Amino acid sequence: MKLYELSKGDWFKITDEELRVPPAHDDVDLDDTYWFGHVDGMYSYCKDKDGQLCHFAAWTEVEKV
Repeated sequence: MKLYELSKGDWFKITDEELRVPPAHDDVDLDDTYWFGHVDGMYSYCKDKDGQLCHFAAWTEVEKV
């Protein structure tokens, strides 16, 4: 499923092999679980398990957990 198909508050894992994030984004742990907030333009507002912000492309392939 695509990231933009999730509902606010859903937790997910990234399954996309070509992850796209903004240029200055920190490294992403593909084995981690993330919380989905919302999509803001072409990127999303998500958080990792430690509460750090993450911005993935809205069309990123994910698996809801």
